[in-house]
Amino acid sequence: MKYRVGVIFGGESVEHEVSIITAIQAMNKMDEEKYEIVPIYITKNREWYTGDMLRDIDVYQDFNLIKNYSTNVVLYYKNGSYVLQSKKGLFKKTIKEIDIAFPIVHGTNVEDGVLQGYLQTIGIPYVGSNVYASVAGQDKAIMKDIWKSANLPMTKYVWFYDVDYREDSEAVIKKVNKLKYPVIVKPATTGSSVGISVCENNEKLKEGIDEAIQYDSKIIVEEVVENLKEVNIAVMGNYEHQKTSEIEEVLSGNKFLTYNDKYIGGGKGKLKGGFKIPTKASSKGMASANRKLPADLDKEMKEEIETIAKDAFKALGSSGNSRIDFLVDQDSQKVYINEINSIPGSLAFYLWEAKGEEFTKVLDDMIQIGIKDYKKRTSKTHSFETNILAGFASHGGIKGMKGAKGKLR
Repeated sequence: MKYRVGVIFGGESVEHEVSIITAIQAMNKMDEEKYEIVPIYITKNREWYTGDMLRDIDVYQDFNLIKNYSTNVVLYYKNGSYVLQSKKGLFKKTIKEIDIAFPIVHGTNVEDGVLQGYLQTIGIPYVGSNVYASVAGQDKAIMKDIWKSANLPMTKYVWFYDVDYREDSEAVIKKVNKLKYPVIVKPATTGSSVGISVCENNEKLKEGIDEAIQYDSKIIVEEVVENLKEVNIAVMGNYEHQKTSEIEEVLSGNKFLTYNDKYIGGGKGKLKGGFKIPTKASSKGMASANRKLPADLDKEMKEEIETIAKDAFKALGSSGNSRIDFLVDQDSQKVYINEINSIPGSLAFYLWEAKGEEFTKVLDDMIQIGIKDYKKRTSKTHSFETNILAGFASHGGIKGMKGAKGKLR
């Protein structure tokens, strides 16, 4: 019997289009001898749709095609099953049942624990990191604070809220000035290099903060590694076991890898109604970025990066397949961990293929880890067979509340 895998993608995120690219790449590589693939697309206004036509990237050039030829659904628990039920019509009918959810989403409102929280609330098994690791993996400030406590090597950083800057910008600037210029300013909880600036002085810093605040309420500022080599590695597993992929060196003419470097490359997306449509020429995702694979590293540095990556993955409690990005100072040959991508663009399949593991196997490993995580999670005690409300009622209950003028203490 095949597992019915609900592949969830899209969502209210600045990385919406990137998620479409990654999900379609993955759905086209899943083992259809083992899995029945059920596409579940979340629009930018949070409506859920399903239908086989959602596996075709050309569909996303006209949203009316989606509305007219796929089904608007909700996912919930019903009579012992997890079902996609139609939202329209007098008699709501079950469109599909699914056995496990596979979130292939990027960014705020989906990758950051929000979607994982919903899936865990209804009880469905799902692929990837749990709520806690997803939150930490998306919020760079929390991520770095956890890694700092684990003594992992990082560049110096500070973070603050937009309200802090609006109320006392000089205090924030003074805080940042404890770092050494140039610095890089980032929205703390977005991804794909959106809203990021490199700043050489206070004037540029203010411009960078103004830009980042457009995308996030929390801002992080880090020291720049000047003579930089940027390398990435993927980690597969959970808190018990981890394995690492090949290491790549990312090549860019910029001081950091831009959105265009990552996802557009030589192709040009079409802009339609404010929606960036990935054309076939630009739909390779992170696989299209310029890179040296494997990276030019000596054995000692390669092993150091592999060890730090596993430690970082475990410290966050990550699960599934994550990409971890590193910065190497080519002058000092010092390695700094930069950030984790809990659900990386293209699912970092090219890093595994470079080590001899086909994308189909990577997807299968991720699903199997998700099933094992679900079994572990459900084996733990989360509630007790007691009814404290019965005792509450016998001690005055509602009457007691009325006597206290309706206030719960």
